[in-house]
Amino acid sequence: MNFTISNKEKHQLVTSNIENLNSVVSTELKSELVVTVKEGNKNLILDLSKTVYADSSGLSGILLGNRLCRDANGTFVLTGLNEHISKLIEIAQLDRVLNITPTVQEAVDLIFMEEIERNLGEE
Repeated sequence: MNFTISNKEKHQLVTSNIENLNSVVSTELKSELVVTVKEGNKNLILDLSKTVYADSSGLSGILLGNRLCRDANGTFVLTGLNEHISKLIEIAQLDRVLNITPTVQEAVDLIFMEEIERNLGEE
């Protein structure tokens, strides 16, 4: 399996187990993200620490995850980026759109803070 999904308290952790996030596997990533959000999981962390390369198809999958979570009133966080993927995201100016953290723990903290803010906004 190219992606592992772990159920956590307030989020799902999607771990990439592949080196190349390209057109060969981006369809699988998109399917996993769609199914996960449709099951009622609105907060996702995508950990790319094992991934060394991404292309435009991979970025498309990442953007789909971001949109799905946003539409579900949730949070999508990208973590574990290497220098190549970080540069690609920066060149595409997606660093302005995506939540990016260096570690999974920081991503978890960001989701907890966003959940608190959403809950306060509902009161």
